[in-house]
Amino acid sequence: MSSNPFPMNTAIVGVYEHPSRFSPNKTEFQIMAECAKGALDDAGLDRADVDGLFGASMSMGMMGIVDLAEYLDVRPDYLDGTNIGGSSFVAHVSHAAAAIHAGLCNVALVLYGSTAASNAMAIGTGGAGESKNPDAAFTSPYGMTTVGSYAMYANLHMNTYGTTSEQLAEVAITMRKHAGLNPNAKMRSPITVDDVLGSRMISRPLHLLDCCIISDGGGAVVLTSLERARDLPKPPIQLLGCGEAVQHQGVGRSDLLTIAAQQSGDRAFTMAGLDRSDVDLAMIYDSFTITVLATLENLGFCAFGEGGDFVSEGGISIGGSLPVNPDGGGLSSNHPGMRGIFLVIEAVKQLRQECDARQVGDPEVALAHGTGGTIGDKHSGATLILGVDR
Repeated sequence: MSSNPFPMNTAIVGVYEHPSRFSPNKTEFQIMAECAKGALDDAGLDRADVDGLFGASMSMGMMGIVDLAEYLDVRPDYLDGTNIGGSSFVAHVSHAAAAIHAGLCNVALVLYGSTAASNAMAIGTGGAGESKNPDAAFTSPYGMTTVGSYAMYANLHMNTYGTTSEQLAEVAITMRKHAGLNPNAKMRSPITVDDVLGSRMISRPLHLLDCCIISDGGGAVVLTSLERARDLPKPPIQLLGCGEAVQHQGVGRSDLLTIAAQQSGDRAFTMAGLDRSDVDLAMIYDSFTITVLATLENLGFCAFGEGGDFVSEGGISIGGSLPVNPDGGGLSSNHPGMRGIFLVIEAVKQLRQECDARQVGDPEVALAHGTGGTIGDKHSGATLILGVDR
């Protein structure tokens, strides 16, 4: 592993994933508070140490981060309530690292909590009729949905490269196989290609089992300086590289198969001074099976059009050339509306070798990439490259 040409000298020192997938007796803030305690305990720190607070949720409004600070009874020196969809918490980690590196805070706490399942949110199936964005007038009358946009991307990918529904199904099958090794995963029973293709059609060509599940849940991540991290109980996981991007169609542009991951990934690898071959496992946002193929290709792990073969040949399985989402991902473990924080948590646990049956060997470098919004339309991407402290 080469030296980092742009060291930020920050590390993740504590993580916690809420074990519940259905918590009708809890609020979002309660879940966040429980996660905060869990991550701080994991880090060997206390609430009084927190002077940087980062968070977002499905329902937090403009002053939500301030309300969260009040609920937790903390008075941080630095606040960040950035909300760019499912990639928000991947971005929060890089924002927190930058703030620590700049001396704006010393201990940063990143939080998410959601009661999407308890509240029966039909995530991804609603239109944009209530959006205040001017361009919504051009799409919402025609019934555009999140799943519809991903389905159109999948159709374009199939028509351009010959990708098949069977190849997409292999993503769902692999995530379910990994979930079977995770005692906290919501869906653990094995599935087959026939199961995926036999599940009801949601938006052609995406079947029910091509779509992420809906759950409650939450998580927390704690960061501090690498120097301080080395004095704490758990092995520090260093931030080696990061990148953020947005993708939109702009004026007269129609490059629909390029997603934000290409830009954010290139920046993260350049910052880390690493190659794709240096990555031992990847945590990739899997809102739909096609999201995984698109992200693998745009991050440069395989060429455009080769994602289907990469997956069907076992490339993303534990034991494959690039294990993806050993926790079971959003397709089988949990997806409480915005899943980015769980990508970071699992990556850290894997690098600390704390994952028992789903542990991916002895990894040194992990990538986490979050997507927010809808590929094929407007969306965000955030990429982190994390490594063990050597």
